[in-house]
Amino acid sequence: MTDSIPTLVETEWLAENLDNSDIRIVDATWYLPTVEREGIDNYIAGHIPGAVFWDIDAIADPQSSLPHMMPDETTFQEHMKMLGIGSDHHVIVYDNMKMMTAPRVWWTLRIFGHERVSLLNGGQNKWSAEDRPLTTDAPEIPETTFRAIFNSSMILSVDDVWANLRTSDEQILDARGAGRFDGIDPEPRPECRSGHIPGSQNLPFNELIDPQMGTVLPIKDLASRIQAAGIDDARPVVTTCGSGITACVLALGLHLTGRHDVAVYDGSWTEWGGREDTPVAS
Repeated sequence: MTDSIPTLVETEWLAENLDNSDIRIVDATWYLPTVEREGIDNYIAGHIPGAVFWDIDAIADPQSSLPHMMPDETTFQEHMKMLGIGSDHHVIVYDNMKMMTAPRVWWTLRIFGHERVSLLNGGQNKWSAEDRPLTTDAPEIPETTFRAIFNSSMILSVDDVWANLRTSDEQILDARGAGRFDGIDPEPRPECRSGHIPGSQNLPFNELIDPQMGTVLPIKDLASRIQAAGIDDARPVVTTCGSGITACVLALGLHLTGRHDVAVYDGSWTEWGGREDTPVAS
């Protein structure tokens, strides 16, 4: 990140900067497939003034059978134009899920070379708890230019992860709940087997978030929980989850503790657990 753009901004700061033409606000709310609700429903019901809706399922690779896989540069640029996001904008990303989904958009923008991006700490949950305004009005979309430069080092494929099983160069950290990781609880996608990638460690993403206000834990607490999960500071980390969403919460936590040798396994368990030829541990 550049020195002038923090990873997290607070609700007080955003309230003071709502009319700043240099920022673009993004609602990145997304729900698991087991929930009978769409992220756009949250946006329509009320969003932070000036926000546009980022559809995680739509801003994705249209050719992939897997959910919300990273698109190519051209596709991403087209979506940024539709949202009115330019290369010079400071993008503020939030969700109404206590930081469960917004980090995916923060990570995605950085993958495509946009470092001018921050997360609203606590998101809409904290914003609303403070009685700050919401609106149902859609903002005007300005003409913008966005140049995407894909950073392949921030994302891993199934082949990369499979190769790592032989070399163990990278540590794998799984963001799913312990029941899913251990193969006890069923997966929300019934086509997926239960269990985890052999050799991986488990750190449920919500253990990095304050359960009341949905804010990210203090850095010392993040570091403590990451260490307790068995992660070695000296080796790179690959984060994974169900479908590449909450893996980005772990990537955020690692980033805030000063780690820059982090990648996300994009297909995550939907891909690994959905295949018949990949090894599974439980």
